[in-house]
Amino acid sequence: MKGASIQSIAAGSVAVAILVLALKLGAWWVTGSVALLADALESVVNVAASAAALLAIRFSALPPDANHPYGHTKVEYFSAVLEGALIIVAAIVILHEAWGAFMRPRAPEAPALGLVVSSVATAVNAAWAAVLFRRGRAARSPALLADARHLLSDVVTSVGVLVGVALVVMTGILWLDALIAALTAVNILWSGSKLMRESVAGLMDEAVPPDLLARIRKVVSMHAEGAIEAHDLRSRHAGSVTFIEFHLVVPGEMRVVEAHDICDRIEAALKAEVAGAVITIHVEPEGKAKHQGVVVL
Repeated sequence: MKGASIQSIAAGSVAVAILVLALKLGAWWVTGSVALLADALESVVNVAASAAALLAIRFSALPPDANHPYGHTKVEYFSAVLEGALIIVAAIVILHEAWGAFMRPRAPEAPALGLVVSSVATAVNAAWAAVLFRRGRAARSPALLADARHLLSDVVTSVGVLVGVALVVMTGILWLDALIAALTAVNILWSGSKLMRESVAGLMDEAVPPDLLARIRKVVSMHAEGAIEAHDLRSRHAGSVTFIEFHLVVPGEMRVVEAHDICDRIEAALKAEVAGAVITIHVEPEGKAKHQGVVVL
C-alpha cells in the first residue's frame, strides 16, 4: 500500500471518530445516562488518537535524510504508545463516572432513542475498525493497527454500555449500567496495557516472530548456492520495514563479482518473501566460518 493511501485511511479515521463522537454525545444528551456520557468521553480520546496516528503516518512517510538515514518509520510506535496511554486514561474516566452513577443512580430519559443513536455509532465504529485491521495488516502499519485496536475497545465499551442501559430500562435496577460500564472499563485497561507492551517492543528493536525468522533462514539457505554458510543473523521491525542482516561465508578464492551475485540472489528472494525488507549482508572468506547458523543447501 502506498503512503498516500495509508494517509487517506488515517484521515478517514479522524472523520469517523468525529462523527461517532457527535452521535454518542447526542445519545447522552437525550437520555442523561451517565454510562452513555462515559462512552462519549472515550470517543473524545478516539478523536485525539486518530489525529495523532495521522500525524505519525505522515511523518513516517518522509524519506531518509542525513539525520535519519534509516528513515522515520519508528515514529509510528510513538503514536501507538500514545494511543495505549489514552485508552488507559479513558478507562479511568469511565470507572470514575461508573462510581458516580453507582452512588447516585438515576433512570435514563428517552432510553429508546438514546439506544438507537448509540447503536448506530457503535456499528460505524465496528465497520471502520474492520477496515483499519485489514488495511493496517496489509501495510504493516503499527499506527493503523493501534487505531483499529483502539476502536475495537471502544466497540466493546459501547456494547457494554448499551447492555447496561437496556437492563436498567427492563429491570428498573439503576445501578446495573454502572456495573456494566465498570466491567468494560477493566477490559479497556487490559487492551490498553497490551497495546503499550507491543509498541514498546517495537521501540526496543525486538526480533521478528519465530515463524518469520524461520522463513528468513530457509530463504537464505535455499538461495545461497555457492556460499558456505550464513551466521550472526539478526532482524528487527521498524514500522512497516523489516531489517535483516547476516554474515555470508564464501570460498576464499571466489571472485567479488561472484559473491555479489549470490548476495543479489538472496536479497531478491528475501524481498519477495518479506514485504518492506531492508537487507545487509557482510561477505566473509571461509576462514571466518563458525560452522553454525544457516547451512547453505
